[in-house]
Amino acid sequence: MAQQDDVFKKIVSHAKEYGFVFQSSEIYDGLSAVYDYGQNGVELKNNIKRYWWEAMTLLHENIVGIDSAIFMHPTIWKASGHVDAFNDPLIDNRDSKKRYRADVLIEEQIAKYDEKINKEVAKARKRFGESFDETMFLQTNGRVAETAAKRNALHERFAEAMNAGNLEELRQIIVDEEIVCPISGTRNWTEVRQFNLMFKTEMGSTADGAMAVYLRPETAQGIFVNYLNVQKTGRMRLPFGIAQIGKAFRNEIVARQFIFRMREFEQMEMQFFVQPGREMEYFAYWKEQRLRWHKALGLGDDKYRYHDHEKLAHYANAATDIEFRMPFGFKEVEGIHSRTDFDLSQHEKFSGKKIQYFDPERNESYTPYVIETSIGVDRMFLSVLCSSYEEQQLEGGDTRVVLHLPEALAPVKCAVMPLVKKDGLPEKAREIVNDLKFDFATHYDEKDSIGKRYRRQDAIGTPFCITVDHQTLEDGTVTLRERDSMQQQRVAVADLHRLIHDRVSLNSLLRKLA
Repeated sequence: MAQQDDVFKKIVSHAKEYGFVFQSSEIYDGLSAVYDYGQNGVELKNNIKRYWWEAMTLLHENIVGIDSAIFMHPTIWKASGHVDAFNDPLIDNRDSKKRYRADVLIEEQIAKYDEKINKEVAKARKRFGESFDETMFLQTNGRVAETAAKRNALHERFAEAMNAGNLEELRQIIVDEEIVCPISGTRNWTEVRQFNLMFKTEMGSTADGAMAVYLRPETAQGIFVNYLNVQKTGRMRLPFGIAQIGKAFRNEIVARQFIFRMREFEQMEMQFFVQPGREMEYFAYWKEQRLRWHKALGLGDDKYRYHDHEKLAHYANAATDIEFRMPFGFKEVEGIHSRTDFDLSQHEKFSGKKIQYFDPERNESYTPYVIETSIGVDRMFLSVLCSSYEEQQLEGGDTRVVLHLPEALAPVKCAVMPLVKKDGLPEKAREIVNDLKFDFATHYDEKDSIGKRYRRQDAIGTPFCITVDHQTLEDGTVTLRERDSMQQQRVAVADLHRLIHDRVSLNSLLRKLA
């Protein structure tokens, strides 16, 4: 675990050093759990959003997009349940004065049992080699069986407490499991209490006439209140979806793990409206579709898993997370939820407006059910960054840090480098840049030795480097270097566009999904 923590610290440091992510307001000592994206980070982030948007709207004829406002009528949040039910169970340690989410502390305890079991399995596999039978080992090894029993009992007790909203039981679990504060190392805990996560502000020109409003904690409600507008103006027929990318805000008390849990973050959400009774069919469909979208990036199929919810939200009848293996364990990057007709029914009730769909085939009106796919842009960004980072040992004792970013997502697609800053090489390099820049994010780099320039581009994940030398002036060829293999080949300048486009175009990802 310590080694994984060290790797994560290096990734966070790398993200700042190479212009991916900065601490917000850093010159004023920063603002906790708020981050800014630098020049390379914003390009990577935009490419992730573009991949999601085009996978939704280009590959599905029945999905369209909107962009709703951050400020919304406050009654919307009463109807959605956020005013009354959007809470986290929090607990304080009296010695460290630090506040924690009680459910996260217990989930981490369960993860420790899992880690202990996995270590025993890894040792046994190493000892027995190819003859190792993992299933038999898990069933017959005494230590593993004892740990698994404790883990399962804790898991069952935790699920019951969460489903019942039993705060006293959550605290008792923390006490019984002897969970300590990571800062003080003590078990001097307060009671568990609920804390609402919404940011509240005022809208209006005078104090007396101001109306209390909220910064939206999710983008989904903007879709629901625009459901009829989109359905009628787009002449949409069920099933159809509405997609949106936008900022959301949550007053996270326990904000940590870099950009994984922030107070200001970005979501990519799609609400898919279906006939009542067919929701589980489409729930299964979107589970499969969304996992395919992730795996198409080539980050490693073994890094993903489904996690079915133990406690369902008040609006859901089914919910699954897609989790990704971060350096700090498997964590949620996307949720797929069957929200039933809760949201549309609530908004119909609170607004007094009829929000139903007229089905011409059935010749009747009804409230559609909804399947939601919701992915955190920042968490997706972090999963890509963590899985791409590598410290590589090279021949001759040299090392390099390289980001094996999916080529279509890389912030810079190619870098053009004159071998020397004379003899007309810079001019020729500029000519190549000016030809490629209309289709690819292209850098020009002439500072330092060619080896240092290669390392610099490796560190930001640039898939291709193009070196212009004296031979270029003679025969119109350049050296094309590939990031991951570091292999070099002579190619004609006229072929550069085709060779690069085949690798870095988003089409290469989208065609895997079509």
